[in-house]
Amino acid sequence: MSVSGKVDAPLAHKAADRLDGRAMLVVTLCCACWGINQVAIKIANAGISPMLQVGLRSLLAGALVFAWSAARGIRLFERDRTLWPGIAAGLLFGGEFVALYFGLGLTTASRAVVLLYLAPFVVAFGAHFLIPGDRLTLPKLAGLTAALAGLAAAMGEGLAAPGRPTLAGDLLALAAAVMWGATTVLIRASALRSATPEKTLLYQLAVSGVVLPPLSWLIGEPGIVDLSLPVLVAFAYTFTIVAFASYVAWFWLVRNYPPTRVSAFTFLSPVFGVMAGSLMLAEPFTPSLAAALGLIAFGIYLVNRPQRA
Repeated sequence: MSVSGKVDAPLAHKAADRLDGRAMLVVTLCCACWGINQVAIKIANAGISPMLQVGLRSLLAGALVFAWSAARGIRLFERDRTLWPGIAAGLLFGGEFVALYFGLGLTTASRAVVLLYLAPFVVAFGAHFLIPGDRLTLPKLAGLTAALAGLAAAMGEGLAAPGRPTLAGDLLALAAAVMWGATTVLIRASALRSATPEKTLLYQLAVSGVVLPPLSWLIGEPGIVDLSLPVLVAFAYTFTIVAFASYVAWFWLVRNYPPTRVSAFTFLSPVFGVMAGSLMLAEPFTPSLAAALGLIAFGIYLVNRPQRA
């Protein structure tokens, strides 16, 4: 506190200019968790309605974040000018999942996944204008394009499968991607950049946990219909590993490294999802997936390689 009695602004947080080996390992593990998460959600959806599932996941994961923070002595309620950006981030976080789950009811899952992982482009363009030092260079744009081509290759067979996608569902999935990307940019462009990852995550879990269960009731979801062991194990995975552990790691990455470089790795998530389906659901590992891995790896290299002086 200053001599005038006013609370001093938080010190500016110094972020790295590129990803180091530790950051690459952490973000790759996050992507693996999120890829497997698609299988877990599919299993849990058999017993818990999707919207309610997301809300309960947020509430339970929020409790874990609170307990984790208390055990480590992390201050969550100090005045640091993060309240309104935190609420905004929470609304974007909740809105992302609302749009995604509604969209999945109106379009094919493959189309929704492809559109959702346009989020790194949202981050790249937003960071270019709002975050100093994270400019959208030609190599970054080429890398993002290569990674998107790899994603399209991985999902090509799914896109070719019979289905009845609709424009409304596609637009909702695209809206989810925009909100995901906007959340990432908001964290680095606002006072949240100086908050701990735990506090940043708790804002999003608390807001979405409060908003989504009532919304589930308003839209008439059946709620909890089956609590078999597979459903419970899958749901526990979604809120302990994904919504708690991986999200704490993700917001640590966003706070400490350039968002454009971090977000480029998220193209790996659907590929890990296909790999999880191959291992856990006996789905084939196809040549298109092998091609996708190569393209995505090349795109990540272009986005993260050091710039020449």
